Amino acid sequence: MTQNHPPQLSRRAVLGGATVAALAVAAGTGAGTASAAADTPKASWPTEFPLPDGFLPEGITIGRKPYAYMGSRANGAILRTDLRTGEGEVIFAGATGLVSVGLKLDDDGLLYVAGSTGIARIHDSRTGDLVATHQLTEASGHFINDVTLLGDRAWFTDSRDAVLHGVPRGGGGAVRTLPLTGDWVQVPDLINANGIVGTPDGRALIVVKSNPGELYNVNLKTGYATRITLTGAENVLNGDGLVRIGRTLYVVQNRLNLVTVFDLDAKATTATLRRTITDPRFDIPTTAARFGNRLYLVNARFTSPQLPDTTFNGVAVPL
Repeated sequence: MTQNHPPQLSRRAVLGGATVAALAVAAGTGAGTASAAADTPKASWPTEFPLPDGFLPEGITIGRKPYAYMGSRANGAILRTDLRTGEGEVIFAGATGLVSVGLKLDDDGLLYVAGSTGIARIHDSRTGDLVATHQLTEASGHFINDVTLLGDRAWFTDSRDAVLHGVPRGGGGAVRTLPLTGDWVQVPDLINANGIVGTPDGRALIVVKSNPGELYNVNLKTGYATRITLTGAENVLNGDGLVRIGRTLYVVQNRLNLVTVFDLDAKATTATLRRTITDPRFDIPTTAARFGNRLYLVNARFTSPQLPDTTFNGVAVPL
């Protein structure tokens, strides 16, 4: 695996990356997780906001401040939306051949982006500037889909391969490749590993396999994947984005227009169904992010024409 960096890292990568990564290691959790959102949205804040026509959204992330970052499958553009007003601006224009799917915002202002075609990118969330690019794998036959922050690395899923990729937080260092073993069985020609979050104790990763709809607890040292026992639900078919708040796990089931809410046991080996969230505004939501007492989702509208004039939006629902 090779890495390719621009000549200079951003100010945030130089000044903040190493410090924040070290603090995250000590805490045992990744910065930018669902618990990072500190403020509570006011009732006047919009619960629906427009995205540019033809944007083809897939990923969304929110940090400590009321701004959502969303990525485009059309050209890799990144949109930042003010949750207080619903107004957005493109901070990274993208380019032909680029894709932005899963995203995670770190506390140092760095934005980690799953680039689908074998690539992980790091952007400055303030300016949109590209800080670093990591070529995780070959483009053909792979789909770098989602990302989470845990310890000193950003962990990326590959929906076409039984492997996770750990990119050092802050922009520099070597990528770690973690093959998935144990209970994990790769299903050919389908979306496998998709959404990813850390476990409540910060010692492992939870990965959803979209087909046939299973959750796994992945050992960070060995890659051994233990299938999580579901209680009250047969599966999480079409599982996409994951959000964890304490021991509560939210699973976005995209084509079912559903968010399934589970209670995890202490070791994240069992998930018990608590409730489900549906909304008439859901139009194949793919990923979600929490801010305060709301869950924000983007509608990918996979069953609608994916054209330059197709309309897209994001919606918010109560937790």
